[in-house]
Amino acid sequence: MFTKDEARNVVGIIGNIISLVLFLSPVTTFYGIWKKKSVEQFSPFPYLATFMNCGLWVLYGLPMVQPGNKLVVTINGSGFAIEIVYLSLFIIFSDRKKRMRLVVFVVAECMLLAVLAVLVLTLAHTTKVRSAVVGSICIAGNIMMYAAPLAVMKLVIKTRSVEYMPFLLSLFAFLNGVLWTTYALTRFDPFMLAPNGLGALFSLAQLVLYATFYRSTKRIMAERKAQGEVGLAEKSNSDTNNVGHV
Repeated sequence: MFTKDEARNVVGIIGNIISLVLFLSPVTTFYGIWKKKSVEQFSPFPYLATFMNCGLWVLYGLPMVQPGNKLVVTINGSGFAIEIVYLSLFIIFSDRKKRMRLVVFVVAECMLLAVLAVLVLTLAHTTKVRSAVVGSICIAGNIMMYAAPLAVMKLVIKTRSVEYMPFLLSLFAFLNGVLWTTYALTRFDPFMLAPNGLGALFSLAQLVLYATFYRSTKRIMAERKAQGEVGLAEKSNSDTNNVGHV
């Protein structure tokens, strides 16, 4: 029979796997960005929020802040590195104005993480105080990460299309929220429970929205494709007529 600590480790390992899949789920999106050499209407804010959130949880899981959270450090350290790659692609393939704004955000987030780490490790002298301070900030960071797609949800409702809201990102964000909520309950940790519980609800809302507008998205994309084909046909006819007049 599993002890509570063994159950916690099992849930944590499964949570790490799901979190890794969550971090990797936008790979197809970024492959498309790289192929088209443009970020189009994709928003960088979910990735900025996840970058900051991973940095905060790495700090929270350090032994000198909150002992016994090695799994939290490993997965969020991996996520931090993955988000660096995503943000680098956003910077490369954004226009000049967006690029400069994005660089400012990234630099500001790195400075905030560095300042927080120095202040917590030098001014707070017990793990209880350190974990309380960093954990409270992590709640805000986690909520920010899960709520970041709300801007995309607004675009979905406005356009009645889920083209720019990746399904896999929403799905694995939901699974991630559920698993880490369970992890927090096995050894009650309010700093992990509150944001991940809310995150599961935010992600569920995105999935409902995806299901609502999936069919209309297919119709819109089919109409766009048909219009494109008509446009190409008209251009071809025009070119043929012009050749005939020469």
